[in-house]
Amino acid sequence: MQIKEITANKTDYTDILLIGDEDENMISKYIEQSTVFALYANNALTSVCAVITTDNETIEIKNLATYPEYQNKGYASALIDFVCNKYKTEFKYLILGTGENNKTLSFYKNRGFKETHRLKNFFIENYSHPIFEDGKQLKDMIYLKKIL
Repeated sequence: MQIKEITANKTDYTDILLIGDEDENMISKYIEQSTVFALYANNALTSVCAVITTDNETIEIKNLATYPEYQNKGYASALIDFVCNKYKTEFKYLILGTGENNKTLSFYKNRGFKETHRLKNFFIENYSHPIFEDGKQLKDMIYLKKIL
């Protein structure tokens, strides 16, 4: 397993980023200011993570995505661990926003994240089309925080 920081041509990773955020316009709002990490297993791209600095003590995961055939193999967890280790001396908190999907929320909570607040109707007001996960329309953005 190898994790690489992507410094150029970040939009080349749009296909996998669309797994974590299915609106290309939303991705374009943060991708260039993000630090992007790509995880490779046996030379195959499995997962990516886009991180931005929000303030002097907080970084935010804007996108964490894994190709379906590589999901549930620990790659996204490895990326979270990598990001936490990389930034723990520089920042105090790691935050992220996600939809109300029990599987996704459990994934993050099992890695030490705690829910802090919600942005009501975020997915309805900010996306050009309805977003569904596991047959349920996403409405609110749920923010989670972890102490690094």
